[in-house]
Amino acid sequence: MSVSEGTFDRVNDYAAVKISLASPHDIRSWSFGEVKKPETINYRTYRPERDGLFCERIFGPEKDWECACGKYRGMKYKGMICDRCGVKVTHSRVRRKRMGHIELAAPVVHIWFFKSMPSRLGALLNMKTTSLEKVIYFQDYVVIEPGDTPLKQCQMLTEEEARQARRDYGEGTFEIGMGAEAIKKLLASMRLAELSGELRTDLAKTGSQQKIKDLIKRLKIVEALRDSENKPEWMVLDVIPVIPPDLRPLVLLDSGNFATSDLNDLYRRIINRNNRLKKLVDLNAPEVIVRNEKRMLQQSVDALFDNNRCKRPVLGSSNRPLKSLTDMIKGKQGRFRENLLGKRVDYSARSVIVVGPELKLHQCGLPKKIALELFQPFVIRRLKDLGHADTIKSAKRMLERRDEDVWDILDDVIRNHPVLLNRAPTLHRIGIQAFEPTLVEGNAIRLHPLVCKGFNADFDGDQMAVHLPLSMEAQIEATTLMMSTHNIFSPANGAPIISASQDIVMGCYYLTLMRPDRPGEGMVFASSEEVFMAFQLGKVARHATIRLRMPRGKRVKGDGAETYRPGGLVETSPGRVMFNDILPKKMSYYNQTLGSKDLARVISDCYQELGRRETIDLLDRMKTCGFRASTESGLSFGVSDLKTAPNKHEVISKSEKDVLKQQKLFERGVITNQERYNKVLDIWTHAREEITKSMMEQLKDDVRESGAYVNPIYLMAHSGARGGVGQIQQLAGMRGLMAKPSGEIIETPIKSNFREGLSVLEYFSSTHGARKGLADTALKTADSGYLTRKLADVCQNMVITMHDCGTTKGLTRGVVYRGEKVEVGLADAIRGRVSRTNIVNLITEEPIVKEGELITVEKARKIEEMGLERIQVRSPMTCECTLGLCQLCYGMDLSMGDMVELGMAVGIIAAQSIGEPGTQLTMRTFHIG
Repeated sequence: MSVSEGTFDRVNDYAAVKISLASPHDIRSWSFGEVKKPETINYRTYRPERDGLFCERIFGPEKDWECACGKYRGMKYKGMICDRCGVKVTHSRVRRKRMGHIELAAPVVHIWFFKSMPSRLGALLNMKTTSLEKVIYFQDYVVIEPGDTPLKQCQMLTEEEARQARRDYGEGTFEIGMGAEAIKKLLASMRLAELSGELRTDLAKTGSQQKIKDLIKRLKIVEALRDSENKPEWMVLDVIPVIPPDLRPLVLLDSGNFATSDLNDLYRRIINRNNRLKKLVDLNAPEVIVRNEKRMLQQSVDALFDNNRCKRPVLGSSNRPLKSLTDMIKGKQGRFRENLLGKRVDYSARSVIVVGPELKLHQCGLPKKIALELFQPFVIRRLKDLGHADTIKSAKRMLERRDEDVWDILDDVIRNHPVLLNRAPTLHRIGIQAFEPTLVEGNAIRLHPLVCKGFNADFDGDQMAVHLPLSMEAQIEATTLMMSTHNIFSPANGAPIISASQDIVMGCYYLTLMRPDRPGEGMVFASSEEVFMAFQLGKVARHATIRLRMPRGKRVKGDGAETYRPGGLVETSPGRVMFNDILPKKMSYYNQTLGSKDLARVISDCYQELGRRETIDLLDRMKTCGFRASTESGLSFGVSDLKTAPNKHEVISKSEKDVLKQQKLFERGVITNQERYNKVLDIWTHAREEITKSMMEQLKDDVRESGAYVNPIYLMAHSGARGGVGQIQQLAGMRGLMAKPSGEIIETPIKSNFREGLSVLEYFSSTHGARKGLADTALKTADSGYLTRKLADVCQNMVITMHDCGTTKGLTRGVVYRGEKVEVGLADAIRGRVSRTNIVNLITEEPIVKEGELITVEKARKIEEMGLERIQVRSPMTCECTLGLCQLCYGMDLSMGDMVELGMAVGIIAAQSIGEPGTQLTMRTFHIG
C-alpha cells in the first residue's frame, strides 16, 4: 500500500488543493484491498462479511485494537496483522479513512465526462453527445481504426451498416467497436500535441463564428489535458474506488431492521453485475448477452456517480431516486455548503420572541433557563474562583440544583457580555445583531420593539436564535460592530432602520393632532411647565389650540419651512408640547402633526445635529411616549367606523351604462374587441378611484353626536401606522377589478366591499388572487433568494482596497424626473458621493465642496438650494483600482453617514441591498387584486 496511514493524520498539512483525474494506478494505490462480494453484514452474527463492502481486512477493525477473530486484543498488539483473519490491530476510526476498490470486468465511461453539459468527451472526440451515448450504451458502432478503407475515425455505424462494411471491405481491414472499450481505444490513440497544432491551424483558417467557438472549446480541453498531464483515457474507468464504510454506514435499528446509506445499494448492484459479467466471459457466452451485461454494468456505475443524470434513475424502497456520490457533494445540503461552509456552534439557543417595551435599545430579555445553560462554563469558573465549589462536577451539581448563589453569579457573568440574536432568513447584515442580555422569567426571548424592522420580526410566533460570542475578541467585535445601537441606519439607503412603527406612530400622531372646539382653546402660556400643570388640572385638553411663548433661540419647524420666532407666540397644542418635551433641548420645536415619515425625519435630524448617543436616548423616549399616548387614546374601531361612499350607487350605475355603451359600439363594429376591453377596464378603474376619494373624505370629516370625531381608521392610514388607502378601499369602498392567475384582468369587477359582503360570483372571482398570492410566496421566495446568491457571488471581491485610485473620470448626477414631476431631488442623488469639481456659491462666493470632498447631507442641501440641475461626482463605475474599489469612488458608508472605511465588503452590501427587498416583497405577496 503506497498510502501510509500517517498521511490521513496530517489533515491540515497542505498548501493548496488540486483536483485532477485519477489514473487506475492512483485508485489502486489508495485502496487497501479489492471488494469482491456484494455482502455487507452477516445477519446472524452482525459481523462484516469477508471481502464484502464492510470487510474488516480491507477497511480496518470494527472494535478498537481488536482483530476480527479476537486472537489479538489490546493496545500491546498495535500494528500486528492477524495470521488467522488478516485484520490489522488498530483504531476503529481508520474505517472512516481506508478505501477499497472494485476491479471491473469491462471498462466503463465516467458519467460526468459525457453526460454533464458541455460534454468533455464529446468535444474531445468531436462527436455529438447523442452519438456518444449510443456507442457507450451498445446501440451503435464507432470506427476506431479505418485502415485503408474510406471510413473515417469516430464515424458512427449502425448494426446493418457495420455488417455491410465487413462485406464490402473484408473482415480484418478496419477496426470498429462499441461500448466504453471502443471509447477508451479512441482516447488512448489520441496524440494531444499534434491535435493541438491541427486545431490552431484550423482556427487561423476558418471564418465561421460557430466553427471558431467549437474549435476553441475543443482546444481548451486538449490544452487542459496537456497542462495537467492527465491522460484522456483516464476518463474511462477500469477500476472504481469504494469509499470508507463509516462514510456509508449500515445501522441496526431497535426494530431489528437495518437502516443503510443509499451508496451501499448502488455499490451492491455494481458488484453483482460485475461478478455476473466475469462469469459470462469465462463461459464464453454469446456476444449479445455479454453486451447486455456490459451495458447494465455501465448503467450501475453511472447510478453510483450521478443517479439524477441517468435516464432511469435507480429507485429506493419508497420510489425515490437513491442518493449518489454527486448528490452528496452538490447543492445546499451537500458536503460543501452544509458541512464545510455551514458552521455549527455549541453555545446557542432558540426560543419564541415576545415584545419587551421596558427594554433599552441595546438590551434583550434572555430567559433565565437559557442564560444559565448558555453561560454555564463561565458560571462554573466563577463558582470555582469564589470558592463555592471545589470541582467542576460539584459546580455542575449546584447548577442543576439551581442554588441561590448561582443566580447572583449568573447576573454578574452576563454583565457586559453581549449575545447575538438572529432571525432566519438572514437577508442582510441587520438580520444578526448584538444585545446586552437582561434576565427575564418565562421561556420567551424579549425583543425591543424598535429593532423588529431590521429583523423583519413580528410577535405572532416568530422564533429567534441566540448565539454566544466566547473569546474576548469576539465579544469586543460584537460590542463595537454588531450592537443594535450601531445599526440605526440601513446600509442600503441610509434611512433609519430603527424607527417608530405601528403603535408608536399612532400614539405620536394622536398626541400631535390639533382639533377645534376642545376645552381650553385659545389659552396663552408662558412656558411648557404651565401647559403641563394646566393639562394635569384638566383645564386644557390634549388637542386644544393654545398659544405658547417659545424660549429664546428655539427654532420652530412647522409644516412649511423652518421659522425663527425668538420669544414669539406659537400656535400649538398641549399634545405637541408633550411630544417636544422628549426631544433634546438643542433640537427645534416640531409644530406639526407627526406621521411615520416625519418621525423618521426627527430621528435623522437628531443624528445629524447631536450624534448617535442622543439619538438612541431619543428613540427610547419616543417609544415610551408613543406607547403611552396610544394606550391613553383608547383607539379601536368597529364596523361603524368604516364609512362607505354616499355616491357609490350613482357611480356604479353610471359606469354600468358606460360599459353597455361600449358593448353596443363593439357590436356595431365601430371599435374592436381589444379597444372595448381596454375601455371597460378604464371605466371601472375610474369608478373605483372616484368611490375611494369620496370614502376617504367621509372618513376625514367624520362627525358623531358629540361633534367632530377622529376616525381611528383614517388616523391609522394617514399616520402611516398601519394599512393604507388600498386596504380601506377593499373594506369600505369597492374591491374593483381582479386578475386571473395568468395576469389577465377579469372585466367584471367586484362592486361590493368586505363591509357589505360579496356575492357568490364575486367571491369566486376574488379567490384567484388569494390562491396566486399563496403560491407566489412559496415559489418566488426561492427565486429571489437565488438572485441574492448570484449577486453575492459576482460582487464578493468588491472590497475597498485604497484611498484614491487617482482617476479623473466620473459621472454626472442630477435631478430625476418622471414626466413633469421630480422623482429624485438633487440632494438625494448626490448625497454620499465625492465631488469631481469645486462647487462655489456664485452669489456669496463661499466654497461649498472642494474636489475630492465627500458631499454630506448638509452640503447636498446647500447645492440643491443654489438651483443646480446636475453636478459631476466620482463613481464606482469609473474607478481605476486593479483590485476592488477606492474610498473616493465609493463615497459614503450610508449606515454610518461617513466616508467608507478601508476593507469594507461593499460588494456583499450591494448584493444584500438588492436581494433583501426582493425576498421581502415576494414573501409579502398576498394579492388582494
